[in-house]
Amino acid sequence: MTTDRLLTVAIHTYEKALELKSILEHEGITVVLHNVNLTEPNVSSGVRVRIKESDLPLALRIIENSEIFIVPEENNRQATQPVILVPVDFSSYSMKACSLAFDIANRHNGRIILLHAYVPPSRINIQLNATLDFDSGETGDDPVGEEMLADEMAVAARKRLDDFTATLRRQIKGGQLPPVVFSTEIIPNVPEDAILDLSKRTKPYLIVMGTRGADKKERELIGSVTAEVLDSCRQPVFTIPEQSSLKSVDDLREVILISNLDQNDMLALDTLSRMAPRTAMNVHIVHIAGKRLRGIATDTEREMMLEYCRTHYPVCTFTMDSLDTDHAIDYLNNINSGQSVSLIVIPNKKKNILARLFNPSLAHKLLFHADIPLMAVPV
Repeated sequence: MTTDRLLTVAIHTYEKALELKSILEHEGITVVLHNVNLTEPNVSSGVRVRIKESDLPLALRIIENSEIFIVPEENNRQATQPVILVPVDFSSYSMKACSLAFDIANRHNGRIILLHAYVPPSRINIQLNATLDFDSGETGDDPVGEEMLADEMAVAARKRLDDFTATLRRQIKGGQLPPVVFSTEIIPNVPEDAILDLSKRTKPYLIVMGTRGADKKERELIGSVTAEVLDSCRQPVFTIPEQSSLKSVDDLREVILISNLDQNDMLALDTLSRMAPRTAMNVHIVHIAGKRLRGIATDTEREMMLEYCRTHYPVCTFTMDSLDTDHAIDYLNNINSGQSVSLIVIPNKKKNILARLFNPSLAHKLLFHADIPLMAVPV
C-alpha cells in the first residue's frame, strides 16, 4: 500500500532539477527540491527531486520519455528520424489512425507530426465571390470581418488540437500508447492541399489517415480528402476505416497484395515488409489482368513470383491467384464479406486530374467500397 511519503527520483544540478520539476508539475505531479543552496542556487549541486510515493509509476514513465512532454526542439536526432504524418480532424477515426501510427513510429524509432487543416475565410470567399460576381456583379469582400473570423478559427483550431494532444499524452502516461515524440502543425488551407504541401516538405515515411465507413464514404464520393491524397501523394498512404480494429502491425495476419506482375509489386511488397519486418503475414497475391495489362499468369510465372517472395521474405507465407477484369470486380466487391482480411496493399500509379475524374484508380475504388485498411504505395 503506497503512502504519501516523499521519494527521490533524480539527483541533478539545480538547473536540471528545476527543468525536471517544471515537466513533472506540468503533468500534475507535486515536486519538492531538497538540498538547494538558497544563497547561491545556481551553483548548488546534488539537488534531489522528490515526489510522493503514489506518483512514482507515472513520474518514472514521464522521466523516461520526457521529450514527449515538452515542446520538441529541432535537432540532429529529429532530422534523421523517420516521420509519420497523421492528418487529424478530432474524430474517433483520427484517434484510430493515431493508435496505429504510434505503434509503427515506436517500432522504427520515428516521430509523428499531427496535422490539422481548416479552410480559411479567404478560400471560402474565393468561391463565394465568384458566385456573386456571376449572379449580380456584387462582391462579398469584408476585409475586417474576414480577418476577425480567421483569428477566431485559428484560436478554435489550436484549442481543439491542444485538447486532442492532451488526450494522447494521457494515453502515453497510462500505457495505452507507446512513448513516441510528436509535434503538431496547424495549416489554414484546404485539407488535401495542406497534407500534400506538408508531405513535400517533410518527406514522411508514411501517411496514416482515418476514414469513414464505406456506407458514409459513398455519400461523399466527390471531394474526399483521403481519395485526393491517395491519388496525388508520392509517399505511401495507409488508411484506417472507422470500423477497423487494427491498432498494431502485429495484428496484420491476412494481407492481399494487388499485383500487375511487374517490378511495382516488389516495391509495394518491400514497403510492407519494411513497415512490419518481423510480422508473420499470410500474403495472398492477386494478379488482376486488365485490358491494357498482361493476361492471366502462367504456372511458370506464378512459381517464379512465389519463389522470389518466399526467398526474400521468409517470415511470411505466400499464395497467388490470377483474375481477369470481370471476375476481379466480383472478387473485390466480396472482400468485405466472408474473409478476415487485415490489409490490402496496392501499387498506385499517379494519374493526372482528368484521368482521376473519368477513370479512378483501383486504389481509389477500394477506398470507397471496402471497409478494410488499405496501403497505397506510389510507383
